[in-house]
Amino acid sequence: MARKTVSRKRKAGEPKDQQQLGWCQSAHKRSRVSSSSRHAQQWWCSRHSVVCALRGREFRPQQQHELRLQRSLRGFAAGRLPGILKEREFSLGRLNKVFASQWLNHRQVVCGTKCNTLFVADVLTGQITRIPMLKDRECRGGGSGVVGAVVGGNFLPTGGSRSRLDQQGCGIHAIELNPSRTLLATGGDNPNSLAVYRLPTLDPVCVGDDGHDDWIFSIAWISDSMAVSGSRDGSMGLWEVTEEVLSQAERSQSEESVPCYSHISHRALKDIPKEYTNPFNCKVRALAFNNNHKELGAVSLDGYFHLWKAEQNLCKLLSTKLPHCKENVCLAYGQDWSVYAVGSQAHVSFLDPRQPTHSIKSVSSRERGSGIRSVSFYEHIVTVGTGQGSLLFYDIRAQRFLENPLNPAGGYRQRPGEGILKLSTGKGWLNHDETWRSYFSDIHSFPNAVYTHCYDDSGTKLFVAGGPLCSGLHGNYAGLWS
Repeated sequence: MARKTVSRKRKAGEPKDQQQLGWCQSAHKRSRVSSSSRHAQQWWCSRHSVVCALRGREFRPQQQHELRLQRSLRGFAAGRLPGILKEREFSLGRLNKVFASQWLNHRQVVCGTKCNTLFVADVLTGQITRIPMLKDRECRGGGSGVVGAVVGGNFLPTGGSRSRLDQQGCGIHAIELNPSRTLLATGGDNPNSLAVYRLPTLDPVCVGDDGHDDWIFSIAWISDSMAVSGSRDGSMGLWEVTEEVLSQAERSQSEESVPCYSHISHRALKDIPKEYTNPFNCKVRALAFNNNHKELGAVSLDGYFHLWKAEQNLCKLLSTKLPHCKENVCLAYGQDWSVYAVGSQAHVSFLDPRQPTHSIKSVSSRERGSGIRSVSFYEHIVTVGTGQGSLLFYDIRAQRFLENPLNPAGGYRQRPGEGILKLSTGKGWLNHDETWRSYFSDIHSFPNAVYTHCYDDSGTKLFVAGGPLCSGLHGNYAGLWS
């Protein structure tokens, strides 16, 4: 069949501007073109190329495809990485039990211990750098001091606080970075107080020392300048680090040779509901923030999950009884999955506040009695740290634990409790003190509970830390799995 040829030569005498109109050659057709079409024509006239038009039309789908591909690759790596992780232990000297940790950058992790020590560990060199603790304001004659006053670093504890002897055995249970990674919040020298440092220098900014009557167990940032602390006294404190406080700390540090910091008061202080259970057991143990809905989840030791609206204030939304209500000590929120993961004595429960209570799904850790001590989300993998020194990896998409790749069956586990991937922490360090000699000297080894773990930004390094599970034993463990 003969192919019909189309001449692209310009018609004689046709104006040049009319020749370049492209889709509409006649004035009559131009008058009927919509405004959106006119914009398209103007864009086309500015390009003068069908290649540019096609490339521009394909750019957005291509970009979306690349994002989907990157996400798929991250998900694939997250599911395969745990099976090839290798441990490298760090020596922490005589420090006692690491309770909290966060990555500062690709090589530094900040940690808090039971012996109330804040330090930065270099994962490349193993170097440990201690960070000075921030003290409460000095009170003379029962006064409360001036909020926001710049003061030095050497102070007595607040008059209304418990003595240091009463605070022994608590330590730092929480370390959290704000969304922009410019501020770090943790416990102060008095475990009842909130201490804030500036990043990356770790210069002191302020101390919130007039809110809680008992230890701070958990902290969550709800914005770049506002943080919530959960305490063993059953209350949650809302704190704001204002621009005035930041600038005041910056000025004082430039003028003084000794770092100085401010003292702030809580913006709000809310008690969790106590009408459901024993009021003396309503201790706030863990917090997790849902940034999409501006909701704050809280777990209390009486076995309840509480949800609060957290913006400029705290407003209670609901309270739910958990299906496994013993030793609920850790909580994490999966942003991509819109669920909270709650660790208990032997289970991880997945809770969606939008769904009824009976829809809560729980999975057994297969280590009854030792407890779930830490939990986190990375892509579709939920990492679980146990009191027996194990790391387990739960695939929330497949709803089953990852299986050991060395298992002959391969892939995921086929039978409950058999062949699942389980990484065990190293020996760590244990102090053979009087308690050990009196009660534990006949036991050859103690597993180190995984009290804290965190992935770096690349998702290829997992920092794990903790210590002996028994409260009377003094020891520590820290390791980098990569």
